[in-house]
Amino acid sequence: SGSVELPENESPKAFAIFSHCFTCNKNLINVKYISEALSEKRIAVLRFDFSGLGDSQGNFAETDFSSNIDDLLSAADFLTHNYEAPKLLVGHSLGGAASIVAAGQLESVKAISLLGTPSTLDHIKRLFVNKMDEIAQNGSAMIDVAGREVEIGKGFVDDLANYNIKKSLNQLNKPLLILHSPQDEMVNISHAPEIFMAARHPKSFIALGGIDHLVKNIKDARYVGSLVGEWVMRYL
Repeated sequence: SGSVELPENESPKAFAIFSHCFTCNKNLINVKYISEALSEKRIAVLRFDFSGLGDSQGNFAETDFSSNIDDLLSAADFLTHNYEAPKLLVGHSLGGAASIVAAGQLESVKAISLLGTPSTLDHIKRLFVNKMDEIAQNGSAMIDVAGREVEIGKGFVDDLANYNIKKSLNQLNKPLLILHSPQDEMVNISHAPEIFMAARHPKSFIALGGIDHLVKNIKDARYVGSLVGEWVMRYL
């Protein structure tokens, strides 16, 4: 399930894809208002739900990081056949990690923007480190993610080992904008310089002072969207 945010009364300069955070969905404040701010810069945005989340079909417990990447590539395929191929990927948290890997497979993508993104997939494991035995024995376990109970399958855990985000960054060779808050309570700001060092130039980093991980404030979300919109114009 997805929604395309189009500019009002003007044709788009380019199309983008927004990939939401781990266990989130396309209708969160940060996704909606970052997309809205981008559309005001004449960048149309497809925001979508990963399989098993939001309005998308599927069982989340049967998904993994690889399926997230496949979903993103399917979203790009949809844009290519119904509008035009995406030139910008915007990814939040784990959605940012998926965007890094997918960008290497999408020739049309000219730039990538990451918001509160971890530099390694091992970071995700901290959410269920105390459930590893249960996952190994039962094949899945219920874990708490920001106050919500979700089921994580063994396949998700095993699949994380198949990806090296820093290596993917080093091979990407596309303009990168890193946005991260020093007050991020879920993905520490220390991940941002690690991403910056692993990536090639041109690359930029903006510290989002006073903004939480989920960017729950509408003004903050619009600010982030306007930053991305201004930055990416040089590469479109």
